[in-house]
Amino acid sequence: MGIYSLALLIGVVAGLRAMTAPAAVSIGAALGWLPVSGTWAAFLAYRFTPWIFGALALIEFVTDQLPGTPSRKVPQQFGARLVSGGFCGAVIGTVGGSLAGGFLAGVVGAVIGTLGGYEARKRLVAAIGGKDLPIALLEDAVAVLLALFVVSRVV
Repeated sequence: MGIYSLALLIGVVAGLRAMTAPAAVSIGAALGWLPVSGTWAAFLAYRFTPWIFGALALIEFVTDQLPGTPSRKVPQQFGARLVSGGFCGAVIGTVGGSLAGGFLAGVVGAVIGTLGGYEARKRLVAAIGGKDLPIALLEDAVAVLLALFVVSRVV
């Protein structure tokens, strides 16, 4: 799988869950799956970085279930997903020798993940009678599994 495809997919993850993508990229860097040492992204492999991003991802999983959480399509939420997707795509692009291409692919992926994830969740919730929690948990699982797939395939 090519570096741009992987950057696009990590962007999709960011569109589904904004903090899952950087958590996965950081864990991948710490495990040596993403060789970022000597690059601008080397901080992702530092000792505590995966723990910080992992904690933020867990917090996002919880807050996503709260009734007052705004839609992922409001400007602040959408913007955060674009930033996360672009950042993570840039990391993957850096590993593959194309920071700018990875960034752009990550942003495009974040748009796809945000809008596509919203539509998929809305339709699946309607299909099962309006129960959001099972679909939200399914979306969490998809985001985590896709993120781990991506970071394990970069090198």
